[in-house]
Amino acid sequence: VAVKYFIDNQRKIELKELQRARRQQQQTKTSFAGDDVLFERIGGAGIITLNRPSALNALNLSMIKKIFPKIKEWEEDPATTMIIMKGAGGKAFCAGGDILSITEEGKKGNYEAGQEFFRSEYQLNYRIATCLVPYIAFIDGITMGGGVGLSVHGENRICTERTLFAMPETAIGLFPDVGGSYFLPRLSKHLGMYLALTGFRLKGRDVYKAGVATRMVHSTVLPQLEQDLVAMENPSTQDITDLLRKYHEECQTGRERDYLILRDKEEDIKRMFCADSVEEIFENLRNDGSEWALEQLSVMEKMSPTSLKITHRQLSLGESLDLSECLEMEYRMGSQCLRHPDFYEGVRSVLIDKDKSPKWNPATLSGVTEGIVDKHFILPSDGEELQL
Repeated sequence: VAVKYFIDNQRKIELKELQRARRQQQQTKTSFAGDDVLFERIGGAGIITLNRPSALNALNLSMIKKIFPKIKEWEEDPATTMIIMKGAGGKAFCAGGDILSITEEGKKGNYEAGQEFFRSEYQLNYRIATCLVPYIAFIDGITMGGGVGLSVHGENRICTERTLFAMPETAIGLFPDVGGSYFLPRLSKHLGMYLALTGFRLKGRDVYKAGVATRMVHSTVLPQLEQDLVAMENPSTQDITDLLRKYHEECQTGRERDYLILRDKEEDIKRMFCADSVEEIFENLRNDGSEWALEQLSVMEKMSPTSLKITHRQLSLGESLDLSECLEMEYRMGSQCLRHPDFYEGVRSVLIDKDKSPKWNPATLSGVTEGIVDKHFILPSDGEELQL
C-alpha cells in the first residue's frame, strides 16, 4: 500500500510539473496573430510558422527579414535542439514568393527592389542549408517556388497526402531558383529537368518518392509529431531521425500505389529530356508522337522560350556546382530577368489578368539567341555579386 501511495504521489507531482512546464511554454510565444511570421520557443525547439494563410503563406521580404536573424539567433544558442518550419492555415506550406511588388517596381525601372528580394531570399536559403542544428520542415499543402527554398535545403522535409510540389517558374518568365539548379539535377538528371521545364506537379507520396521529401506522414498526425519532437529532452540528431522514421513507417497513405506516378514514364522522360538543348527536347517529343509526349510538348509551348532556354543551361551547369555557386549563378539570372520583358508579361498573364495568354518576347525558341541566354548568366553592369 505504501509503495502504491508513493507511486501515485509521484505521478501527481510529475503531472503538476508537466502542467507547469506547459504554462511556461505558452508564455514563451513571442508573436501575435497579425504577424506574417510567428516565432515560438518550446524548450530547446524553435518553431517558425509562416502566417499568411489568405495568401497561401507566400513569402515576402518582411518575412525573410524576420526569419533570417531568428534562425541565426537560435542556432547560435547552445540550448537549441531543433528548428521547425511550418505554414498556417492547412492549405499551404508556402505557395511561392510574393513577387507582385517587385514587378510593380521593376516596371518603373527600379530593379533594386527585386534584387534585394532575391538577394535576401537566397541568403536565407543558404542559412537553412548550413543550419547548425537539425532543421525540420513540415511541407503540408502547396509547396512551390519560395516554399521549396524554405524546405528542400534542410535535412528533414516531411510531406503529407496534401503536399503539392512544383517549380512553375517558366510559366511566368523566370526559372526554378531558390537553389533549383542544385537540388533538381540531384533528384535525377532527367526528372529534375522535366519538373523544371514543364512545372509538373508532384502530389502526396510522390513528393517523397521523387526525393523532394525525406519522410511522409498523414496530415492529421502532424500536431502529435510536433508535440513529440518538442517534448524530447536534449535529443541527438539520431534521436530526431529515429522519431521521424517511426512516424514515416506508420504512415500507410499512398502505399497502395507504392511508386512514383511518373515511373512508368521514366524511360520516356530520360530518353526525351536528357538532351543538349530545348530544341532537341521539342524534337524528341514530336518524333515520339505519343499522347503523353504531345501533352508535354503542348505544356512547354506555352512557357516563355527564354525561360526554357536559360533553365536548361542553369540545370546543366548546376549539376557540377555546389549550392553557394548555384545561388550566386541564380542571383545573376534573377537580376537579368528583372530587365527582361517576359517576367512582367508572365506575372501579368498568370497572376494579374489571369488570362494565361502571354505574349513572349522573343516568341519562339529560334528567336532566343545564344547571346540572349549568355547575358542571363552575367551580372548587370550596375550590380554586385551575391554575398553568402
